[in-house]
Amino acid sequence: MAALWRSYQALMTKYPWTVQIVTAGSLVGVGDVISQQLIERRGLTQHNVRRTAKMMSIGFFFVGPVVGGWYRVLDKLVVGGTKSDAMKKMLLDQLCFAPCFLGAFLCISGALNGLTVEENVGKLKRDYTDALIANYYLWPPVQIANFYFIPLQHRLAVVQIVAVAWNSYLTWKANKM
Repeated sequence: MAALWRSYQALMTKYPWTVQIVTAGSLVGVGDVISQQLIERRGLTQHNVRRTAKMMSIGFFFVGPVVGGWYRVLDKLVVGGTKSDAMKKMLLDQLCFAPCFLGAFLCISGALNGLTVEENVGKLKRDYTDALIANYYLWPPVQIANFYFIPLQHRLAVVQIVAVAWNSYLTWKANKM
């Protein structure tokens, strides 16, 4: 495990943006597999590989770049690493970023699932509030710890590891028709 971590660190130093995006996409995919197998109990024969690929593409092309970029912006908006700074970052993250990100994630997944604009809006109206409330149960303490203890280049990875469970919930929510 230590050798794997050292390899990850070396790749992160050499290719930080690429590694963050690949990590995010892979872990969104893992979240979808968990969603289909443990939450929805589809079984391997009924596993929707196409859905997992769609969710991974959201991770690669939306989650990774957007969240990784947001953490860079946030470190410029709130400079420092004190407990107070971590609290300010968490508040900005949860009050400004999370509501927009969550809405965009649900809309993108709806569009990739072939929903019409009207269907997507209806699904967003139905699912957004529940998902945002669930977000507020999980993410504030995670983000305070993330912003206080974790260096910037590892924050997306830490969030994505915690987000395996969150992604399982989100992919279930996003794909629940």
